[in-house]
Amino acid sequence: MDIKTASALRRLRLVSAPEAISFLILLVCSVLKRTTDFNAVPVMGAVHGVLFVLYVLFWADAWNRAKWPLRTAALYFVLSVLPTGGFFAERMLRREAEDAVIASRARNEGIVNA
Repeated sequence: MDIKTASALRRLRLVSAPEAISFLILLVCSVLKRTTDFNAVPVMGAVHGVLFVLYVLFWADAWNRAKWPLRTAALYFVLSVLPTGGFFAERMLRREAEDAVIASRARNEGIVNA
């Protein structure tokens, strides 16, 4: 994996959890808006919107650079629209990065010829 691909995956991983957290907070704010006088939906909506747009941009970049199959790319996109999906995406991306590091070290040590 080259450095640009690793950077794209890292950016996507780093925005996944904050996007999921903002989604959950937005859901709580929506409930509070309807049950109390507390209305933070405009603020949290904007925060979540920015994080979601960043996620989609980073997702498209990672898909392009990592050459994911359509199924993998679709999975990461679907995870972005589920309330807790960003946490699962972050975990999967971290594992993918760790596997790439292990494979790189194995190639450098001559253990694997891939």
